[in-house]
Amino acid sequence: MAESQTASPAVLVSGAITASPGFLLRRRIIGEVMRALLFLAGSVSVLTTIGILYVLISESAVFFAHVPLKEFLTDTMWTPLFADPHFGILPLVTATLLVSGVALMVAIPLGTVLALYLSEFAPPRLREMAKPVLELLAGVPTVVYGYFALLFVTPLLQKIIPGLSGFNMLSAGLVMGVMIIPYVVSLSEDAMRAVPDSLREGAFALGFSRLRTALRVVLPAALSGITAAYILSMSRAVGETMVVAIAAGQNPNFTFDLREGAATMTAYIVQVSLGDVPHGSLAYQTIFAVGMALFVITLVFNMLGFALRRRFREVY
Repeated sequence: MAESQTASPAVLVSGAITASPGFLLRRRIIGEVMRALLFLAGSVSVLTTIGILYVLISESAVFFAHVPLKEFLTDTMWTPLFADPHFGILPLVTATLLVSGVALMVAIPLGTVLALYLSEFAPPRLREMAKPVLELLAGVPTVVYGYFALLFVTPLLQKIIPGLSGFNMLSAGLVMGVMIIPYVVSLSEDAMRAVPDSLREGAFALGFSRLRTALRVVLPAALSGITAAYILSMSRAVGETMVVAIAAGQNPNFTFDLREGAATMTAYIVQVSLGDVPHGSLAYQTIFAVGMALFVITLVFNMLGFALRRRFREVY
């Protein structure tokens, strides 16, 4: 009788059906095991972040022991591999922000309009077909985008824009913008579809058209999720490597002219990491200083996004 109660998930006690002790024991054990696995997975993420921070800070400290922080932040020349080295990160930061800015000017408007169309206007069959295609676009290797920018977009732009260099920030930014559109569309469309239908029905009851409901009701209601999509895309653009390394060149150049080539922070890290620079030299330590600066910029964007999400978050 006891063995039967252990094997069965429910037993009859005093005329009422209740869970058997064996079933409750198994459920408790599975719950504890799953809790331990989830804690382990979360701990791996936290420990990895701590490890990255430790490497960046410890190696950057060696660099800043030889280079003053004021020179690092204010000098407009970055030539650590030359006989007369300069360690001003401004050319790398300027190029990174300019290329990312062009990419976001492409990705945010197009991605938001496309997400709004898929969420509010597209037939379900078209929506189910469009999303996998966009996700497939996100899966294309970034080196392919880089050569697409260098060999197709740049020659095309040179016919329109006079004086456009073979390596330039404009084509790199435009192609990067196309590359991150799927991130904006996917997250923004999910946020819009999460808006309760009662809000849409209320707008229709007040006489709103479908377009006005989408713009005046759905878009503001999903603003916190859309903001998260923007911040993720911004971080993705700042950290992109291959597109800018191939299409924008690897020559640190302090300029605001998008027609010229320049090296971004990630492109410089790739350039030094190829193995030509002696390990442990000051030039080698620069990659950790640049990596630390890139980490700080990304952290600032993420904190800004967190603050915006809290500011515009709607609870239904």
